Order: sequence, then C-alpha cells, then structure tokens
Amino acid sequence: MTRQRRGEETARRLLDTALAVYADDGPQGFTMRAVTARGGISVGSLYHHFGSFPGLATALYSACLADLLDSLVEAVEGVDDPRAGVRAIVVAYLGFVREHPAKARFLHASPYLGHVEPGAAAAAKTPRLDALVGWLRPHVASGAIAGLPVPVIEILLIGPVAEVTRRWIAGAPEADLDEAARLLPEPIWQSLRRHPPAS
Repeated sequence: MTRQRRGEETARRLLDTALAVYADDGPQGFTMRAVTARGGISVGSLYHHFGSFPGLATALYSACLADLLDSLVEAVEGVDDPRAGVRAIVVAYLGFVREHPAKARFLHASPYLGHVEPGAAAAAKTPRLDALVGWLRPHVASGAIAGLPVPVIEILLIGPVAEVTRRWIAGAPEADLDEAARLLPEPIWQSLRRHPPAS
C-alpha cells in the first residue's frame, strides 16, 4: 500500500470515528482524546492530516454537508416540473435525515459548539448550491418560480425542513419526518412560485 493510500485511509478513519463519537457521546463527549482513543490513531496523526481538532471537526462538517447537498442535487436531476422538483428536494432532505441521523445531528448542532471553523461550509456548499440554482434558473426565467434573490430562495426552500430537522433532533413530539415530507412540499412550493399580480 502506498503512503498516499495509507494517509487517505487514516484520514477517512478519523472522520468516521469522529462521527461515531459524536453520535454516541454527543457534543460533551466530542473531544480529541475520545476520537483518537476510539480510532487507535495518534494525536500526531490527527494533526498531520487535519492541523488541529477544530480542523477535523471542520472537515467532518464539510463532508456531511456535501453528502446532504449531493442528495438534493441528485433528487432534481432529470426533473423538469418545478413543483415536482421542490417536492423532491424536501423529501430528499428529510430522507437524508432519517437515513443518516448522525450526520444530520452533527450538521445541525456543530456550528454552535465552537469546534467548526468560520466559513467551513463554503467550499462544500457553494458548488452544490450553484447546481441547485442552475436547476431553478430556467424555472425562474419561465415565470414558474418567483425571481427572488438566491439567499431568499434558499431560506424558503431549505428553512422549513431544516427547522423540522432541528426539532426532530431535539426530540420534539410534533417533529415527525414522514408527516413533514407529506405536508411541507406544497406550502414551500406556494412560497416559491410566481403568483399573478392582484387585479
């Protein structure tokens, strides 16, 4: 095995172990000592690959975010109808949360833990958000979706499902992922579609 391949495998093991520690022990147990002990990897190796423990947390955050956004981009590939596309995005987001709860918990809690470096999301988020905007753009041009600024579209599209996810993570009884997947797509679509001017 080449040195580069060994290095890649060690980095991957550190990321997988960090996610497992966070899933099992929560934010209080998410420490460098816990990650290196469970993974059987030295602190020196962690510093070699990620620079610091915040560097590892940042890489994990970026990887989880990339996985989530990739699932949304994949959900609208080949979908021509904007209403169906919005539904697909909502269902895909909540499906990701259901299938990958540890990643969802890390994404929705870690920015507030002080581990993740500022601006960590940009490299993972920007190209994938651009892909989603690329899907939206012809529907905006056709008049099907309102010509709103991209950050506003992101808030209207992602904000409600992210809030349901946060409540689900917190154990709120009203946060049912299946019910949200059934009920949310239509009001989100109504918030995004271009309405005719009032007469």
